[in-house]
Amino acid sequence: MVFRDRLFATIRAARPVLDGTGVLVVGSEVPNLLEAGVSSTLVVSQDLEIGVPIDRHAAVKQRLPELLGHFAPSAEEPSVWVPSSPNLLELNFVGIDPAQDPADAYVLEDDRLPLLVFGALSLLEAGEAVEIAGTTIRMPRPAGLLLEKLVTDRTGEKGDRDLLVALGLLLVARPADLEELDGAYRRLRPEFQHFVRSNLTVLSLVGAREGMPDPTPHRAAVAALLGWLERTGGTLP
Repeated sequence: MVFRDRLFATIRAARPVLDGTGVLVVGSEVPNLLEAGVSSTLVVSQDLEIGVPIDRHAAVKQRLPELLGHFAPSAEEPSVWVPSSPNLLELNFVGIDPAQDPADAYVLEDDRLPLLVFGALSLLEAGEAVEIAGTTIRMPRPAGLLLEKLVTDRTGEKGDRDLLVALGLLLVARPADLEELDGAYRRLRPEFQHFVRSNLTVLSLVGAREGMPDPTPHRAAVAALLGWLERTGGTLP
């Protein structure tokens, strides 16, 4: 089964919590879903990450029983719902608190759907609703999600893969998205601006990974974005 089919099947199966609940698809699948024709060739992953605004937590929790049959909560991590079929991706629920400082995180305790609330997700703003696989979903505006990927201290193999997801977002971003990124970057505190620049520098050097965008042909675009943010003569890619 090709990855695109698994992704679409997962979206259909997760429709009860994706459609009309106010959640956002926030993870590595976003570049795939923004790709022309939703061809889903940029990133291959094992989960669909669902961002739950804390004021929508109760509404999402009410829909959870409708997932049973396709997914079941993990005994080890109740915020992860494991698929019943190898043709589906697992669901990973995370919390979004717009009032949270980007440097902080906390756990929203709940007996059925506890959430780890990542502060960097407070940088996200909902984009337009789109219909994919017969399901109406929302993704973040690309600028905010790209900034979220770059504002966090990324280390190790997972950090490199997260930065390659940022590259995937950069590849599908429109000029208006990059202008929006620039404005949002300038509103960050200096320490977060430093993280963004540092991560772009790492991204300009990181090697290729299986199932991820190949950074080699795009190093100039990454350098151009870094130069633009530093205002050292670069131009938007």
